[in-house]
Amino acid sequence: MPTDRPRRSALYMPGANERALEKGKTVPADVLIMDVEDGVAPEAKEEARGRIVAMLAGGGYGPREIGIRINGIGTRWHEADVAAFATSGADTIVVPKVESPDTVRAVAALMEKSGAPAAMQIWCMIETARGVLSADAIASAHPRVGALLIGSADLTKDLRARHTPDRLPLLTSIQLVVLAGRANGLTILDSPFFDLSDDDGFLASCRQGRDLGFDGKTLLHPKTIAGANAAFGPSDEEIAWAHKITAAHQAALTEGKGVILVDGQLVEGLHVEEAQRLVALAHTIAALEAAAG
Repeated sequence: MPTDRPRRSALYMPGANERALEKGKTVPADVLIMDVEDGVAPEAKEEARGRIVAMLAGGGYGPREIGIRINGIGTRWHEADVAAFATSGADTIVVPKVESPDTVRAVAALMEKSGAPAAMQIWCMIETARGVLSADAIASAHPRVGALLIGSADLTKDLRARHTPDRLPLLTSIQLVVLAGRANGLTILDSPFFDLSDDDGFLASCRQGRDLGFDGKTLLHPKTIAGANAAFGPSDEEIAWAHKITAAHQAALTEGKGVILVDGQLVEGLHVEEAQRLVALAHTIAALEAAAG
């Protein structure tokens, strides 16, 4: 499953809010996750489902990747959600509170029954202790699985932990999910930051998420997109360094050297591989941003 597409920012958008869905056509998020689960009241879910299908049919979202968070297995909306969205033109179906590979396989079977294209992915939200402990089995359950998403609010509640700025009570769970994602070649997205009045706290959460290995962050408001894009995208300094060590490594290879020093730092093949990944990601981001206008 390729993970070279930038997913720095993934904005949740309530499917019941037509104005928000329309605004999604212009925001600079890499991913839009249209929601018919937590963000929509029970009496509005069917209407929201129809609105999302109609909005996607109308187009206008450009190169933005489109996900739809459906209602979970066991709810009365689940099967109808999958059936409606399988052929909606969305890129992925986001499944909440995944706790076992059986859930993934059941969703995949419904997608195939409903005519979902082969490229349509399943993104699994890991929001419970059981989900964390099953993360590797979930990640490897089906070829459609493309990403794991941490849901920290529900996970903190399930663990009976406390919300702390450093997320220390969640670090073991986070690292297990990151390990499962990386072992299976998936994208891994960090959980939302809920205090929209705390800009510094949000940016600190983004930096911590990048340090922990996440590819991007799920978001609750458009004002946080720029910060997430900056935190999870390669900086100008990183790109310049990547070009420098790539050139130095290539020159060393022509001289029969496998290990070199660049500005006093030891550089090996593994550093060059990461440098090449960052350069390729930067080119992809630039192309997508140009296409989005």
